[in-house]
Amino acid sequence: MASQAGVTGLEAPTEDERTMAMLAHLLMAFTGFIGPLVIFCVKQNSRFVKFHSLQALVWHAIYLGLSFLFIAVFFAVMMTCLIHHPPEPHSQAPPAFFYFFPFIWLGFMGGWVVSVILGVVYAIRANRGEWATYPVYGKWLLPERQ
Repeated sequence: MASQAGVTGLEAPTEDERTMAMLAHLLMAFTGFIGPLVIFCVKQNSRFVKFHSLQALVWHAIYLGLSFLFIAVFFAVMMTCLIHHPPEPHSQAPPAFFYFFPFIWLGFMGGWVVSVILGVVYAIRANRGEWATYPVYGKWLLPERQ
């Protein structure tokens, strides 16, 4: 803990800060963006807690953005299929896009599993006092060194 703070030039967090940062990650996995947002608003005076809660918030924003984009594309394709190939009257077969619903459900459940895994792994790291960053965007959120 102290060695990492010395290497990166960032202060070592207190026990309370480590607990709040851990909660931000765990709550992200189970409450979406609400838990990290509350912790971010409550602990404005701690750079460590703000850093970890922002990481959880950004991850959840990316996940929600991708989910909404995927849903919009799916509905656009669905409407296009229905307009260009309307179902025949008295047909018992569902439209072809209904066969993709299980894959859509698996995609959303896969995203939730990734959120849970990230939440647990980074909660453990935050509880150890590490300034651990999420892959790809985490280093952008590191506070300026003093």
